[in-house]
Amino acid sequence: MIQPATFDFLQQLSKHNNKEWFDKNRKKYEAAKKDHEQFVNELLQLISEKEPGFEGQKAKDCTFRIFRDVRFSKNKDPYKNNFGAVFAKGGKKTTGAGYYVHLEPGKSFIGGGIWMPDGETMKKIRQEIDYNFNAFQKIVDEKNFKKTFGEVKGERLKKAPQGYAEENPAIDFLKLKSFTVGASVGDKEVLDKNFNSKMLKIMAIMKPFIDFLNRAVE
Repeated sequence: MIQPATFDFLQQLSKHNNKEWFDKNRKKYEAAKKDHEQFVNELLQLISEKEPGFEGQKAKDCTFRIFRDVRFSKNKDPYKNNFGAVFAKGGKKTTGAGYYVHLEPGKSFIGGGIWMPDGETMKKIRQEIDYNFNAFQKIVDEKNFKKTFGEVKGERLKKAPQGYAEENPAIDFLKLKSFTVGASVGDKEVLDKNFNSKMLKIMAIMKPFIDFLNRAVE
């Protein structure tokens, strides 16, 4: 479980997002970072018991640095106000689909899918959806999937992608530039001792969607 002190650190960081405050509170950051890594390692262990390809991964393979790259951003805050981790067969460097757990006071969520794939990967995903649309639609229309995530989200093309007609029954999905879903998680749920179990249940609902995307790109 995530400790309340970890969320307290993130809350304070959002109010004092500057190097001077961060340096003064570096011990709190190190404790929060360690707490998050422990959570990730425990979740990895549980996932690897059911998902081949996750064995041997550690938190460092999944977690993102808290330091922001501000070179090309209008937001010059030096630090992220969250802890994030990707759970995928290739860790955070995967080019395929995976799960993502975002921890931030008041804004936590679990997501998954594939975000802004390159051109070749996009072609493969669109082809798989086109060829197996009935199977894909069954996944995204499944009752628990719809209840948990709603719709598949992503920026869309204004026109049908090259090689596809507007009349294609899968056109709403073929126009997507990303294929992602997500579900918000409340602070009380994050801090609950059963948070890992909840994450596993949500991942299980998402799994057919992730597997479909990975079949397309592998």
